[in-house]
Amino acid sequence: MNEQQHLDTLTDIKRIMERSTRFMSLSGLGGIGAGVSALVGAYFAWDLLSAAGEGYQPVSETALVSRLLLIAGAVLLAALGAGFYFTWRKARRQGLPVWDAAARKVFINLAIPLVTGGLFILGLLKHGYLALVAPSCLVFYGLALVNAGKYTVTDIRYLGYAEIALGIIALFNLYHGLFFWALGFGVLHILYGAIMWWKYERIPAE
Repeated sequence: MNEQQHLDTLTDIKRIMERSTRFMSLSGLGGIGAGVSALVGAYFAWDLLSAAGEGYQPVSETALVSRLLLIAGAVLLAALGAGFYFTWRKARRQGLPVWDAAARKVFINLAIPLVTGGLFILGLLKHGYLALVAPSCLVFYGLALVNAGKYTVTDIRYLGYAEIALGIIALFNLYHGLFFWALGFGVLHILYGAIMWWKYERIPAE
């Protein structure tokens, strides 16, 4: 066995070990889909807020918050749907299971900060601190990504760091929350997804 064969063997062993401890089927296309969904939702939210602010569509604060929550819920469902579909498709092509021990670790470590953040944001809404919702979404989502990044591709941790930083910046610019929300959940997701696709899914030209 020559040196190149030794290197190939070590590479295969490393790949097998990563697959057993890390969830490697996350798809960049899923990130792009989530980002596009967020931008579409941000547009509808901006349109709703603009109409309410200029008096074209007079609504109570409670009704306005309810409509914004509906938009956020629709964005979440669309993003999850895109993420699951493209991840499932990538896993099927690789011959890997979508739900294994590594996937469960990712899910648990992602869910803990997200559920905590969701409850925290509900508290903010209950007490009328609407301006803090967008920064809180970004910070808790970023923490969730950093936490889950221990069990999947490391690129997701860098996205998490960027979301946290953006959330802190948004905290000092409370009246531009929708802009930072769109930037974090829309633009950053599309950028992250494109990088992921280029690094792990693009078929290089022969």
